[in-house]
Amino acid sequence: MITKYKPKNQTQRTAQRRRPPQSVRRGPMPQAKVITQQGKLRVMVLGGLEEVGRNMTVIEYDKEIIIIDMGLQFPEEDMPGIDYIIPNIAYLEDKADRIKGVIITHGHMDHIGAIPHIIGRIGNPIMFTGKLTAGLIRKRCEEHRQCPKLNISEINEASSLSLGRNFKVEFLRVNHSIPDSFGIIIKTPLGTIVHTGDFKIDYSPVNDTPADLNRIARLGSEGIMLMMSDSTDSTRPGYQVSESSIGDEMDKIFEKIYGRIIIGTFASQLSRIQKIFDLAKKHGRKIYLQGRSMNNNVEIAHQIGYLKFHPGVLIHDADLRRLPDKKIIILGTGAQGESNAFLRRVVNREHKTIQLKKGDTVIFSSSVIPGNERTIQSLMDMVVRQGARVIHYQMMDVHAGGHAKQEDLKLMMRLLKPKFFIPIEGSHYMLQAHADLAMQVGIPEANIFIPDNGQVVEIERAGKQVIGKLTSEKVPADYVMVDGLGVGDVSNIVLRDRRVMSADGMIVAIATIDSKTGEPIGNPDIISRGFVYMKENRKLIEDTRMKVKKIVKDHDSRTPADSDFIKNKIRNEIGSFLFSKTKRRPMVLPVVIKV
Repeated sequence: MITKYKPKNQTQRTAQRRRPPQSVRRGPMPQAKVITQQGKLRVMVLGGLEEVGRNMTVIEYDKEIIIIDMGLQFPEEDMPGIDYIIPNIAYLEDKADRIKGVIITHGHMDHIGAIPHIIGRIGNPIMFTGKLTAGLIRKRCEEHRQCPKLNISEINEASSLSLGRNFKVEFLRVNHSIPDSFGIIIKTPLGTIVHTGDFKIDYSPVNDTPADLNRIARLGSEGIMLMMSDSTDSTRPGYQVSESSIGDEMDKIFEKIYGRIIIGTFASQLSRIQKIFDLAKKHGRKIYLQGRSMNNNVEIAHQIGYLKFHPGVLIHDADLRRLPDKKIIILGTGAQGESNAFLRRVVNREHKTIQLKKGDTVIFSSSVIPGNERTIQSLMDMVVRQGARVIHYQMMDVHAGGHAKQEDLKLMMRLLKPKFFIPIEGSHYMLQAHADLAMQVGIPEANIFIPDNGQVVEIERAGKQVIGKLTSEKVPADYVMVDGLGVGDVSNIVLRDRRVMSADGMIVAIATIDSKTGEPIGNPDIISRGFVYMKENRKLIEDTRMKVKKIVKDHDSRTPADSDFIKNKIRNEIGSFLFSKTKRRPMVLPVVIKV
């Protein structure tokens, strides 16, 4: 049966008039009608080809577009004050009528985090995703006032869609660290595209069924034109560890611990969280959840049946004080050392109910995100100093990654046997490592494309052959930074100023002058922030004050003072003066007040 989507409000009725109707059906998909138009298929990845995160892919054919994922990227170390980064959608903003649907592969923030900021700006098209992911997206949009009422259609591995005239879409359930993860099968007039999403090969997943390798092999035998595949763990040899084996290892650990067990992991690691709930029941312990994202995700997943546990296993503040330590598991976020997360607040003694003590065991049940090594090492040092014991993934198997390692990646490529290959979701180094694996399994180097963000890959028919190329065309794909309620209003110049202030601080020079004569009134005021401690550097501050006063006086008293000229002179000369004295370049902010 084919279900027609009916608009629920005036906005949706208008959108429906602009776009051809879409349909969804369950069960096997009928043979797609052959479209004879000889057009170009254009593939543009707006984020996820030069970083881990910000994943968003655009596929375009004959003025029809589908989008896969809208994720965020967490800021880098040289981005002070930035909350996160989202894709640039300048290419799409005048093409809302061409967008036939958005497909979300799974519920991690690097795939759903940008939805509240983007979806309304591209016409609020219909979104297709799994049941759990739909719940997580709705929850995220509740936190953002600018997010419109979403038009979400829930799918599973048996769903099939017709999006516009040119795209027939099916879904492939894959294993990851969160349930309801899907690969995308897109049938186009030029051939079939497979977008794997994030995946790993797990023969014994927790609360999930293994990926259907037989179906993947059948797809390969039918012919895959283009494969786009997860590269996050492409530099790591071997096979990914099964989530069930992590549960077995944790079971052994729990048997030997008689104090409180404190576990830090990702709130999205729902398979891990399910195993912890199972172990709590087995060992007679209760779970105290910590962290807003942890509580939200557990609540959503439990409501729709993806987390299975008796509500009585959860405890609250009063129970924490009442129960003996051997009956308690504290489960929260912060294993990456995030400044406001649960674990950081505990070690800083800022948590209202939990303080570390001798006998506690803290398990870091996640791998280290590159760049966080020093922060996590500092966190573990503080845990040990307060009398607790630390267990992390390098000591015991208490974490399994959610991404395929090299042998798993090669298996997927051997099964699908694509003509063209684009590694996605990783830094350039990871993409190249994945490309090397593709050559090892027999994909010709000429058919492997490693684009930058925004770089267009084109595929077209030439006679009886389908040819592809990596073009020199690039659509906008630069960073759009989110800072508080501001989206895109922090430019590289603002970041540069923040970096200058974080490196060398700032000096504010306030001069009061006579508006008629330009003569200074009193001595200038000097304020230092992050540059020098003024009480211990009185001579330098006094010399700076007199230097500012001299700059203000150095003009023709017969003409009114030009405040802009004075400001620029203070900025330049005081900057040079302070560098000569300290070999540091603080930001100099001159303030001239005319009275």
